[in-house]
Amino acid sequence: MAVEPLLLRDGRRLGYAEYGQPGGDVFFYFHGHPGSRLEAGFSEAAAVAAGVRVVALDRPGYGLSDFQPGRSIVDWPDDVVQAADLLGVDRFAVVGSSGGGPYALACAYRLPDRVVRAGLLSGVGPYDVPGITRGMRWQNRVGFRWGSRWPGLAGWMMRAMERGIRARPARTVEAIARALSPVDAVIARRPEVRTLLAEDIAEAFRQGSAGAAWDVVLLGQAWGFPLHGIRPTVYLWQGEADVFVPPAMGRYLAATIPHCRARFLPGEGHLLVIDHMPDIIRTIVHPD
Repeated sequence: MAVEPLLLRDGRRLGYAEYGQPGGDVFFYFHGHPGSRLEAGFSEAAAVAAGVRVVALDRPGYGLSDFQPGRSIVDWPDDVVQAADLLGVDRFAVVGSSGGGPYALACAYRLPDRVVRAGLLSGVGPYDVPGITRGMRWQNRVGFRWGSRWPGLAGWMMRAMERGIRARPARTVEAIARALSPVDAVIARRPEVRTLLAEDIAEAFRQGSAGAAWDVVLLGQAWGFPLHGIRPTVYLWQGEADVFVPPAMGRYLAATIPHCRARFLPGEGHLLVIDHMPDIIRTIVHPD
């Protein structure tokens, strides 16, 4: 559902969209990199069936959200709290997909009295852990490792993607499909998935590439909070065939976060969120 951006205390706009049932239990969805609030469109049918209200936010510089110079990952919970207050939400779950994973964990760490549970869907792990990128596509490994050290390189990479999605959206999505695991490529080429991916990536660059470039810097650096200090329960889904976020990252997160319930799915890849959304929503909102 399209809505006007929220106005934060410092005057920035925060873009968001809602899916599912307006009166249901709430979880905030944090998109991947690059991405936007439109990514949560994959949750619509499952959210309606479960009676859940999904609130998807654009991070600063993406979609409808104003860029925030010098922001950090641990700044994000402040935006989320303001969004929750403006939307009349007291306690809520947070779910982060891929590059949105660290942002969900930051909320779980900084907002233990508001966050009831957290979910990681193919969630990125900290790049500075030895061996954690084993099994990752080399372009991703090099891009984040060096892009985090050289912001100019991150900017160049994201400007190239921006030009591609604007000029050749179908070709850009196909290039992403080829870079994914074989099982992911099949999913990415479904007509409805291909369409949503193209719309989501284009929306990520609505204002340009600055938001996506700064995310490269932040995700590849230290996140600013200790994983062992997270108090809420964290549910983790990790595909064993994922080459964007390899299983080594999921295993490290599962072993380090105190109350982590991990599911490692043989034969599944980075896009597991698409087919597993009913189980994800059921687990996050109504755990056994």
